[in-house]
Amino acid sequence: MAVPPQPVGPAVSHAPSGSAVAPVVPARSTSAAVEAPSREPVTPSPLAARLVPYAFARDARLLIAQQADDGVDVWICPLTVQAALAELSRVYGTVRLHMVTAEQLEQATAQAYNTQAGGAAQVVDEVEGEVDLSRLMQDIPAIEDLLESEDDAPIIRMINALLTQAAREGASDIHIEPFESGSVVRFRVDGTLRDVVRPKKALHGALISRIKIMAQLDIAEKRLPQDGRITLRVGGRPVDVRVSTLPTGHGERAVLRLLDKEAGRLDLARLGMSAETLARFDHLIRQPHGIVLVTGPTGSGKTTTLYAAMTRLDGQSANIMTVEDPIEYDLDGIGQTQVNPRIDMTFAKALRAILRQDPDIIMIGEIRDLETAQIAVQASLTGHLVLATLHTNDAASAVTRLTDMGIEPFLLSSSLLGVLAQRLVRRLCPHCRMETAVDAGVVSGDNQRHLWHPVGCAECGHSGYHGRSGVYELLTVDDTLRALIHKQAPEAELKAAALAAGMQTMRDDGQRWVDEGVTSLEEVLRVTGA
Repeated sequence: MAVPPQPVGPAVSHAPSGSAVAPVVPARSTSAAVEAPSREPVTPSPLAARLVPYAFARDARLLIAQQADDGVDVWICPLTVQAALAELSRVYGTVRLHMVTAEQLEQATAQAYNTQAGGAAQVVDEVEGEVDLSRLMQDIPAIEDLLESEDDAPIIRMINALLTQAAREGASDIHIEPFESGSVVRFRVDGTLRDVVRPKKALHGALISRIKIMAQLDIAEKRLPQDGRITLRVGGRPVDVRVSTLPTGHGERAVLRLLDKEAGRLDLARLGMSAETLARFDHLIRQPHGIVLVTGPTGSGKTTTLYAAMTRLDGQSANIMTVEDPIEYDLDGIGQTQVNPRIDMTFAKALRAILRQDPDIIMIGEIRDLETAQIAVQASLTGHLVLATLHTNDAASAVTRLTDMGIEPFLLSSSLLGVLAQRLVRRLCPHCRMETAVDAGVVSGDNQRHLWHPVGCAECGHSGYHGRSGVYELLTVDDTLRALIHKQAPEAELKAAALAAGMQTMRDDGQRWVDEGVTSLEEVLRVTGA
């Protein structure tokens, strides 16, 4: 039996005239068919949850957890609307209530509806069956949450399905690429691209145009690259989408980067550093002045590390300011500035302005040129702590990179506190990983006799991996290294001195994940270079 359209409104109107809709009171049932709440909630089923629309469940503050022949089990919280329970009783019979906290209910509701959201491949099949392609160019409605969108325009359904599925699978990027015979949509999950669906070529132009409208880009301009931004919610979670379009020989391609705004609240302790590295890095970022660098290739988690570092610092007693391109996550208590090359708002110009704002700590999204590097060094020498990222392969090469840019060695040796180099390794799927015995001597450690390998299952998208963790090497500048930097010692000599002082390489750090069965030896070698 289906719930009538828009059940929240009619159900609430059943309340007596002039009375407010009251929250659920645990000691009292709302009707004869609604039982008193239990404190032992049953496990929610996504199939049962979708007996009612997401908007109804969200607004009424309830979740259908299970369905049986004699009625339904429903999660409620102290804010649940009584009239909505009466409506469920009318439609489904006996309603057995299970009291949980509002936070538990919100999390379970988002998870249940995310799990059952329509897959992109299924929606594409439906869209390609549409004969009236002119419908694809309808204006997009204002959507508060993609899970509650019921728009019938096929291209809107397709985009909503792509974004919802990408968020559900933890994808960092969506690639929409045109080719001569068709187009392909790919997700980057755990750093690896994989095909999701291949829409027909006829849909590609409409798909790109719809994305441009959502990102407020010029849909008529197809000759130049464009950048934009979309802010939306998926299952109650805020998601920021950065959009980049680029003309190619077969049409425009688009890359959408998904930024989960809640991910910006990570703590350093959750990034996967060893206890020793964490303690040493935490000591560095609490120094009153100097430069701390985080290095690695694109997509290695450098910005996440710096954001996590800043959340450890006291924004109430210190003036923390950032200059970024772009601002990826909003941080409470921190002044964030975004560069804009179109109006000549560069890193260097923003840094000069920030230095007039009485900062204590400055975070630089990336040191790209000599001018930015010079300002960063001067700021660190005049009593500021500077946190910045740099693109280098390891910790020691950050020193030579800055001197090659033109920074004087005597200035760098006086200002540099340390360099954290990092990579991300994929974690083995706990549902399908396989343990195999190996001969002694294949891996480090006298007592190491087993390795774990990826297999692949439905839980991990048949990749064998799910999620990522960091591997790190932390170079701390001591008196020996300071003297070597001052005399422009070669990179190999700097690395040897750091190793002698106790630095672990990224490969050595990755070995602990191999020993614990978190990742495979092949993955560590792939990431750190075989």
